[in-house]
Amino acid sequence: MQSTDTSSRQRLVDAMASLLWEKGYAATSPRDVMAAAKVGQGSFYYHFSGKHELAVAALSQNISELLGQGADTASSSPLEKLKAYLVHPRPGLKGCRVGRMTQDPKVLQDPELLGMVEAAFRTTEQNWKHMIDAAITAGELPEGLDSQQLARTLAAVLQGGYVLSRAYGSQQPMDDAVHGMASMLDSLAHSQQPPRNPATGTTVTSTDDKEKL
Repeated sequence: MQSTDTSSRQRLVDAMASLLWEKGYAATSPRDVMAAAKVGQGSFYYHFSGKHELAVAALSQNISELLGQGADTASSSPLEKLKAYLVHPRPGLKGCRVGRMTQDPKVLQDPELLGMVEAAFRTTEQNWKHMIDAAITAGELPEGLDSQQLARTLAAVLQGGYVLSRAYGSQQPMDDAVHGMASMLDSLAHSQQPPRNPATGTTVTSTDDKEKL
């Protein structure tokens, strides 16, 4: 009996998580969730007091999945890890499973749900910042770079990519946005490289550097 209860509870959470992503909180009713989960009313209210409690559990699951995207990316350097995480495949047409919540009027009026969304974005920005800081420490990005500002820019690029993909009805805007940002990171990295003599391919040492030697 316990395994059946656990299974029906997870089906409800999974169904609500999908419906939050597809329709939003305001447009999803308990009946919608029960139909998607193939669970009766008795089971629904056995596990959850109502739609709000279930939404908290489902949004928490969506946030965990969002934060886990690309987390296992293996790369040879901090900058490559940063770029790999940036271009990790994301379904632009479906929108961000967490970002879409900011477009839902009922979520904006719900301190608990809105607080979960805000915390998720803050965590995401900090993850970006840690990767950027690692790339700066490794000498792959300029030392004077504001890592917090760039982290927020990367978050905005992703959210903008979702919006443009849905507006154009195409995955291409999302792909263009993330790959374009990756190219800009490469440009920042190249600005760190000392100039080279085009004839010999050797690093050009400035007069000041020669004097230090």
